Amino acid sequence: MSDTGTSTVIKMGGLGKQFVKDDLGIVALRDFDLEIAEGSFVTVLGRSGCGKSTMLNLLAGLTPPTWGSVAYRGEPVDGPRTEMGYLTQSDTLMPWRDVRRNVELPMEIGGMPAARRRERAAELIGKVGLDGFEKHYPRELSGGMRRRVSLARMLAGDPETLLMDEPFGALDAQLRGDLQAELLRLWTESGQTVVFVTHDIEEALLLGDRVVVLGRVGRIVLDRAIELPRPRDADELRVDPHFVALHRELTEALREGAR
Repeated sequence: MSDTGTSTVIKMGGLGKQFVKDDLGIVALRDFDLEIAEGSFVTVLGRSGCGKSTMLNLLAGLTPPTWGSVAYRGEPVDGPRTEMGYLTQSDTLMPWRDVRRNVELPMEIGGMPAARRRERAAELIGKVGLDGFEKHYPRELSGGMRRRVSLARMLAGDPETLLMDEPFGALDAQLRGDLQAELLRLWTESGQTVVFVTHDIEEALLLGDRVVVLGRVGRIVLDRAIELPRPRDADELRVDPHFVALHRELTEALREGAR
C-alpha cells in the first residue's frame, strides 16, 4: 500500500532473510511486501522477534536479503545509501569525540569544509536542544542527551529518509515524550520520510500517519492509516474516543500476529 497522489520512495517485494545457526536455517523474515510514500511517517509495530529490526537492516542495506528485493527510488539497495539515515537502538556515539565532533562526523566523511561543518553542527545541536553542551563527551551526558546527539548526527548527513529502530525505547516516559515531540517537529519542518520501528502501541499512534503491524516472521497483520489530527498531545489523545478505538484495534492485531 502507498498513499495515492505521492511517489513511492521505498519498495520491498517478496523480501526474506534466513540466518544459519548451528547448521539450522532460521527464517527471520518471509515474503515481506511494503511500499512507503515519500514524506510519510510510517510506524512499524510488532513484538520482539517478529522481524522488525531485520526488515530495517535489509532496508538500510546493512545485510543482504536471502530472497526478494529492496528498492529506493526504483534503484536496488545493495549497501548503505547516503539518502538514508539510520538511528539504531544502541548508542553508537564515539566516546573520544565531544558532542560537536560527533555531530560533525557524517559531514567530515562527506568532505565538507571545516568552517561549514562547525556552522551546521551548531545549528543541529541547537535544533535538538543541546546548546551549551558542544564540548561535553558522551560519558558526561544522560541517556536522553546522548539520544539527542545521535539524532543530530543522523540529520547531519542530510538524509531524505530516516530509519529508526526503537530509538527511544530505553528512556523514561518523560524523556521519551520530549524526544517524540522533537522528532515530530523536525519531521514537520523537513518533509523527510520516516520509517520508525516500535513495540509500543501508544508511540506508534502518537507518531505515525500510518501503522503497519507485524506478526511472526514479518507477516503484515494490519496496515492502517492513522487520521488523528496533528499536532498530537499524548495526554489529550488518551481520552480521545478515536484513539481508544485505534489502540484496541492495534492491540487485537498484535494478539493475532502472535498466534
